[in-house]
Amino acid sequence: MNFLELTKARYSVRKFADKPVEAEKLEKILAAGATAPTAKNQQPQRIYVLESKEAIETIRGITRCAFNAPVVLMVCGDKEAAWTNPFNDRNSAEMDCSIVTTQMMLQAQELGLGTCWVCRVDTAETKKAFRIPDNQEIFALLPLGYPAEESKPSSMHDSRKALEETVVRL
Repeated sequence: MNFLELTKARYSVRKFADKPVEAEKLEKILAAGATAPTAKNQQPQRIYVLESKEAIETIRGITRCAFNAPVVLMVCGDKEAAWTNPFNDRNSAEMDCSIVTTQMMLQAQELGLGTCWVCRVDTAETKKAFRIPDNQEIFALLPLGYPAEESKPSSMHDSRKALEETVVRL
């Protein structure tokens, strides 16, 4: 499968099989995130791997959007470690973490695993529950696991705007 086919095949999985994620696959996914480009190579991402029974129960109690996945990656950014653009004071942590999350999602897809990018979570409650330091912000949850047999892409999965609507050629 080439890269474009991989990106088209990936969809947001909201129903996972009751099957554990192999440690070697999880490590490949985390390594893919670690290779992501970040502003000035500051690497402000902090990935929390929620996989213990207690951690999974905690996140499932906070959000229904963990979708019963056996693993949830909580993608945080250390705003103090991130680069800040001197021209507009924009901190790169969220952008950097978005690239990291995307690379982990695509690596998971290549390995036969599913993910769903989740932002629908009470970040204050989650930070408190997992004792996330104040200098870190939660940017995404990434439920991870094998898609259930009945899992399928949403009806909007293949709906894309024409390039002419999203690309400006100068």
